Amino acid sequence: MAQHEVTLMKGNEAIAHAAVRCGADGFFGYPITPQSEIIETLSVMKPWETTGMVVIQAESEVAAINMVYGGAGAGKRVMTSSSSPGVALMQEGISYMAGAEIPGVFVNVQRGGPGLGTIQPSQSDYFQSTRGGGNGDYYVIVLAPNSVQEMADFVDLAFELAFKYRNPAMILSDGVIGQMMEKVVLPPQKPRRTEEQILKECPWATTGRSADRQPNILTSLELKSEIMEQRNLHLQEKYRQIEENEVRYETLMTDDADYVIVAFGSAARVAEKAIELAREQGIKAGLFRPITLWPFPKKPLCSVAKDCKGVLVAEINAGQMVEDVRLALNGTVKVEHYGRLGGIVPEPEEIVNAIKEKLA
Repeated sequence: MAQHEVTLMKGNEAIAHAAVRCGADGFFGYPITPQSEIIETLSVMKPWETTGMVVIQAESEVAAINMVYGGAGAGKRVMTSSSSPGVALMQEGISYMAGAEIPGVFVNVQRGGPGLGTIQPSQSDYFQSTRGGGNGDYYVIVLAPNSVQEMADFVDLAFELAFKYRNPAMILSDGVIGQMMEKVVLPPQKPRRTEEQILKECPWATTGRSADRQPNILTSLELKSEIMEQRNLHLQEKYRQIEENEVRYETLMTDDADYVIVAFGSAARVAEKAIELAREQGIKAGLFRPITLWPFPKKPLCSVAKDCKGVLVAEINAGQMVEDVRLALNGTVKVEHYGRLGGIVPEPEEIVNAIKEKLA
């Protein structure tokens, strides 16, 4: 495929192609619906024959995330992907990576829960994703694509942010975006970094070359409480820097909006149509779409919502992001929630009716 060629593919396929093109060193995964096409596409592409990228189907999700820990700990650009129950199994490894400041990337193509739930789409992993997900005081950088194009674009961005801050980064998608087909422009092919580049860019990595320095030790374990507290304080300062520098969001027709819909991912796609229908009925609605779910765009949301009459948070869950919206707005404007459960995606008309019933 030529560089910059427009092609038609699934969101999951776009993740796979973008991983190869952004110079990833390795992918370690395990199949689970609705994200299995990611590792299937990589298997068909055989990037180990072209770029040297390693692709391994691990024996489990637990094995996969620990392979990411090892590869990323050596300074490599490595990643994994799964869907909700599988990502739940990875949480111990992700917490260890956050504690050891190891920069891996993982993709969650969400499905409905709790438990095994359904293979249908959902957004019910918002809490898990934005609150760390595992044990301890930590955060994961969370990017929420709402198109196949963003699925491709966010792979390189996730690696960039992960290595910039030495922190795990997540692409939080769902079964709608992962399975839908759209036109996409894939990024140009990047070469994988040389060992010399890794040594220069990642002086903290366990590269096996330590003749001129003390060995690098990457661990989240510390038995001395006073040292562990200093590690935690360092992490909290890093998170403050991320919140200050890496907020991303998008707005649509909010300049004159009486009612602002806040939605992410596939729900934001539905909300765009809802805004069109609402305005046809004389209801001035607009959209605020968080792209980074953590860090959450609190200040921009406050600016957009300060003069509106009400905010409706539309999600494919029982009400999760709505808590961050309420915390951000702090009672300055009425906030209501509308969501569907069990893998059902709300219709645009339902969101318009929710504005009428809950706000207007």
